[in-house]
Amino acid sequence: MKSLAELAAIREQMKDKIVLREGSGDVRVVVGMATCGIAAGARPVLGAFVEGVAKAGLSGKVTVSQTGCIGVCRLEPIVEVFEAGKEKVTYVKMTAEKANRVIEEHLKGGKVVSEYTIGNAE
Repeated sequence: MKSLAELAAIREQMKDKIVLREGSGDVRVVVGMATCGIAAGARPVLGAFVEGVAKAGLSGKVTVSQTGCIGVCRLEPIVEVFEAGKEKVTYVKMTAEKANRVIEEHLKGGKVVSEYTIGNAE
């Protein structure tokens, strides 16, 4: 970084991601980021949700955040989706690729990707 203009450009570029992670959207996506989740690959999953939600134009509707231990370490990375008036959906053994499918089918399309949910975990 060599100038204030460059810093301002970086700030502007990151503004949407900060709002996305601290916003008050109708839908909350929460990624378990305790030690077990991180060890299982939760960082790329969180990144995929932040990037994917922004690319899909869902920033005003969906908030992506992180939490500590969700409590089922053997199923990490775990992602919980909270929607007003609906039952929480818990996705398990997530990957960045699975996150992209959840964004397309669940967050955009309104259809839970049932094969990734905790009820279908092996």
